[in-house]
Amino acid sequence: MQDPPVTLTCRNVWKVFGDGARRVLDAHDGHPPAEALREAGLIGAVQDASLEVRRGEIFVIMGLSGSGKSTLVRCLSRLIEPTGGQVLFDGQDLLRASRREMIEIRRHKMGMVFQHFALLPHLSVLENVAFPLRVQGVPPGAREERARESITLVGLRGREHYFPRELSGGQQQRVGIARSLVVEPEVWFLDEPFSALDPLIRREMQDEFLRLQTMLHKTIVFITHDVEEAIRLADHIAIMKDGEIIQIATPERLVLEPATEYVAEFTRHIPRGKVVTLASAMTPGPAPGAVAGALSARARVAEVADQVEAAGQPFAVVDDDETVVGHIDGRTVVDILIGRPVRGGEGPR
Repeated sequence: MQDPPVTLTCRNVWKVFGDGARRVLDAHDGHPPAEALREAGLIGAVQDASLEVRRGEIFVIMGLSGSGKSTLVRCLSRLIEPTGGQVLFDGQDLLRASRREMIEIRRHKMGMVFQHFALLPHLSVLENVAFPLRVQGVPPGAREERARESITLVGLRGREHYFPRELSGGQQQRVGIARSLVVEPEVWFLDEPFSALDPLIRREMQDEFLRLQTMLHKTIVFITHDVEEAIRLADHIAIMKDGEIIQIATPERLVLEPATEYVAEFTRHIPRGKVVTLASAMTPGPAPGAVAGALSARARVAEVADQVEAAGQPFAVVDDDETVVGHIDGRTVVDILIGRPVRGGEGPR
C-alpha cells in the first residue's frame, strides 16, 4: 500500500538562543559543532532537526523536559522563529512566508492545543469554541453552527452555555480541542495536552483523541514526555535529547530496535505485547493445518493473546486485503509476552 503524501517537512532546523546565533550558523555552513556553540556562549535548543509528517498520521515528538520538543513544534508553526533550516507545509516554505501570511495560515490551516487550556473565563463553552471563527470574521449564524458541531464531536453537547469554571479539567480540555478543531485545520499541533490531567481522566482523553482521529484522519504533531502515551497514540515517534532528534521510528521498531542506549532506556519498561504487531510475530506463510480464524497483521499481540492462547489452533494472519500472509500460535504469543526474541520483519502499519 502506497504511503500517504508528506504534509509537513522539517529540514535541518536550528533554534539557537544568544547574540550572534545566525552568524555562527553561517560560519559553519548551517551545521555548527557543539564546541562552536559553547565557545560563542550560545544555547542550541533545537539542533539540526529533520523529520517528515505524512497526511493523516499521528507523529509524536517525545523527550524529557528541556529536550527541545516544545521549542521544535513552535518552530514548525513559527510561533518561535527558527535560526536556520527549512519548514515546508504542503510544499510552501514557511520560513519565507510573511508575518501576515503566517497569521492567515495559523488561522485557517493549523489547530493548536496546549497543556494549559487558555479558555476565556468570561465566555461560555459555545463562545470559547466559536472564538477562532469570530477572529476569522465568520458570520454569527455560521460560526455558531460550526461551534455546535465541534462541541458535539468532543462529547459536550448540552454544555454549550456552561462557563469554564463549571467544568472539570477533562471537560475544559475537550473545549480546547473543540476550539482547535472548529477551524477544520489541515495540521493539528498538540503540546502535552493531557499532562495536567489526573491519570484516569488522561486515559479517557487518550481514548477520546483516538476516537476523533478515527473519524477525522487529521495530520497531527503530538508532544509528550510520557513514553506509554507516545506508544499508544503514535504512528511514528521522534525521540529528542539535548535539542537533537536521536531516532525516528514506529513504536514497534523503537522498542525492538532502539538506536542508542538512551532510546533503549526510554522504552525498557514497555510491555512488548502492547507494541509488537502480528506482522512481526507471525510465521510467514499459511499454517500447515487447520486454523481457528483470521487476525489482522496490524493487531498488537496483547490485544489477541487470550483469543490465540485459548483456541488450541493457530490463527491465520491477513493483510489489509484479507490475503493470508502468515500464521501465529499460542506458543509464539507466550514467547512475546515473556520477552523471548520475535521472528519476522516489520509489517504494515
